Amino acid sequence: MRRPEKAYRPLETSDSYDTITQQRETFMSPSLRTFQAYSRPLVLKRGEGQYLWDVHEKKYVDLMAQNLCISVGYNHPLVNSEAKRQIDRLAHCTTMYAQSMPSHFAEELVGRFPPGPEWVAHFVNSGSEAIDLAILMARLFTGHFEIIALRNGYHGLHFGAMALTGIQSCRQPVPSAHGILHVPNPDSYRGVFGSAVAPYVDEIGHAVMASTPGRIAGFIAEPIQGFGGVIPLPPGYLAGAFERTRAAGGVCIVDEVQTGFTRTGSHYWGFQAQGVLPDIIVLGKGIGNGFPLSAVVAKREIAEAMARKKFFNTYGSNPISCAAGRAVLRAIEEDRTLRNADETGDYLKQRLLGLQAKHERIGDVRGSGLMLGVELVKDRSTKEPADVEAGKVAAHARDNGVIVGKGGVFGNVLRINPPLCIERHDVDFVVDILDQGFRCI
Repeated sequence: MRRPEKAYRPLETSDSYDTITQQRETFMSPSLRTFQAYSRPLVLKRGEGQYLWDVHEKKYVDLMAQNLCISVGYNHPLVNSEAKRQIDRLAHCTTMYAQSMPSHFAEELVGRFPPGPEWVAHFVNSGSEAIDLAILMARLFTGHFEIIALRNGYHGLHFGAMALTGIQSCRQPVPSAHGILHVPNPDSYRGVFGSAVAPYVDEIGHAVMASTPGRIAGFIAEPIQGFGGVIPLPPGYLAGAFERTRAAGGVCIVDEVQTGFTRTGSHYWGFQAQGVLPDIIVLGKGIGNGFPLSAVVAKREIAEAMARKKFFNTYGSNPISCAAGRAVLRAIEEDRTLRNADETGDYLKQRLLGLQAKHERIGDVRGSGLMLGVELVKDRSTKEPADVEAGKVAAHARDNGVIVGKGGVFGNVLRINPPLCIERHDVDFVVDILDQGFRCI
């Protein structure tokens, strides 16, 4: 029976700064305060491309892209139109039924991965969900239990993902999920073995010998550690880590939640710069350009291990989110984001290296493409973290129309991860503002 036509009155929504912040403080969970960008909340109203406007209509260049979720830009016409088109067809379909949008998206997504394996995609809603799913697949397929992860790695804040995360500020004081081992992350700036690669790889073998029965379920790493401080894995590390993992019976998992979809500039996926082929890849954030969507892409034989028991996800494969995901894949090609991440990212990095030459507080500039980090130190010789100074630079940037993130174990790394459509003139503006900020500390 067709619902009769009815004129619904639009819901009223306040744009008052005081009303919104008071509602958030009164009715939303106190835990939100622990991951808030600024002590005085920034209340956002709208976005376009690489820009945001707050409720006071102040414009910002966004260097965080909502924690790297906005890949092809705010209010992208193709993404929005495809999502709206799907809303008018069917807003929701559980995985109990088949539906055209996730099926098309799965085919198009796995087609972006290196040929050879028979890749399959499993859609869920968030990076943390996808991480948990990847670990479950690894354990079921191998029949082993232990997972090796890296210190400073960030894989999410839900129970299983939190256990994999190697940052104390991200771990709640409760018993952790079992079977997770952390080994030193290869960090050429602060790492325990300096810039050498072999000792870090050897630590995986030592962990297998000392803390497991000799067999493991898998190894997981980000090609560039994101929240942990924008720390790129050095060339050759993943190849060595994968060799040790497979020798111990495990599968190799790459967390591309932040690095995927051309963000690192040189390749579509971060792992490709290392010349390796994972067994499982975890995707999220930029996959949906802001729509709730994530995925695990795995070799078919690994995914088959989950087919022996039931699995259901109410909102996994939501057709609206999958429509947005399909549009993101098309926009990446038509907007040439890989080229822009490479060329504009290199220009941005060179400009940041220029700031390093001027300001003693900048200890290191690192990253690839449009995933860059600037580490602040009080003294370059001691490398004492300058977290307060990093906060001051971020606050100065905000006051002058630039949103920049803060991360790293010590909170002293400025994270620069703009939407992939950022342009050179934005870079010049951003660098000028950061230059002013560094002169003030």
